[in-house]
Amino acid sequence: MDAAAIISILDATLRLSTPLLLACLAGLYSERAGVFDIGLEGKMLAAAFGAGAVAAVTGSAWLGLLAGIGVSVATALLQGAAAISLKGNQLIAGVAINMLAAGLCTFLGQQWFHQGGRTPALGPNGRFSTIDLPFAHELSGIPILGPIYAELISGHYILVYVAFIMVPVTAYVLYRTRFGLRLRAVGENPKAVDTAGISVNKLRYQAVIITGLLCGLAGAYFSIAQGSGFGNNMTAGKGFIALAALIFAKWKPLPAMFTCLLFGFLDAAQIRLQGARVFDIEVPVQAIQALPYVLTVVLLAGFIGKAVGPKAGGVPYTKER
Repeated sequence: MDAAAIISILDATLRLSTPLLLACLAGLYSERAGVFDIGLEGKMLAAAFGAGAVAAVTGSAWLGLLAGIGVSVATALLQGAAAISLKGNQLIAGVAINMLAAGLCTFLGQQWFHQGGRTPALGPNGRFSTIDLPFAHELSGIPILGPIYAELISGHYILVYVAFIMVPVTAYVLYRTRFGLRLRAVGENPKAVDTAGISVNKLRYQAVIITGLLCGLAGAYFSIAQGSGFGNNMTAGKGFIALAALIFAKWKPLPAMFTCLLFGFLDAAQIRLQGARVFDIEVPVQAIQALPYVLTVVLLAGFIGKAVGPKAGGVPYTKER
């Protein structure tokens, strides 16, 4: 495999890992606050539909992005109301969000656009274009470093850069700010936080809103950056893969990034390996496409017993009188 092919796979890795990373960081905030979030998939799907629908109607990618974020935050607040205020089962609340998003997006898409649940294809202004960093063209001729800068670092959608910038931002917020300290404390010992005069439910709602915001970015990436409109089930289980990455990374931002890159690499590799032959036998396309999902099962089966999440995760808090 030559250098150009390697750079091409790594370039695809960054693009394919972006929604995983955004969703993984989204789940990190809510789960650190003690709200177990299995509804990442549903929030991403709802955001993808909201972004694609508004971008198709207005012809503006930025309005589509705002709509995707708004829909995702509203969905997150609905899940938060069920899990925090009503003290319902957090797993069931997440599953309900996933089912609601899957059905409602298809129904509304069919009613509004009459294209089988899809939104119309977006024009050039309705989706984000790639960004060429300064001097990318001029430096592309330099051996090794030139192609890395011009093709691997430059030439991505703005949401790709936002996703990777959010890793150090999240690490700083969680470990270097008062808000982050309180957020982590709520996930570990909410009673102590409550005793200190800090509202447990308010902090959890703040975490849920941040989760909705990041899921909005992840969902919008599918429909108005990587894609050109919304398609049925276009998130394709990426929310569950992000949740697996979060568990494997033990709820830490930097390991979460590398885990998402691993999944992205497998996704990029399976695209390139389709039609490959092993011992002169052509490997079925379905077997290659299943690689990221097989890794998800392996990681969950091998590490879910070893990864210990926040102690108060999944447990509604009831203030003692």
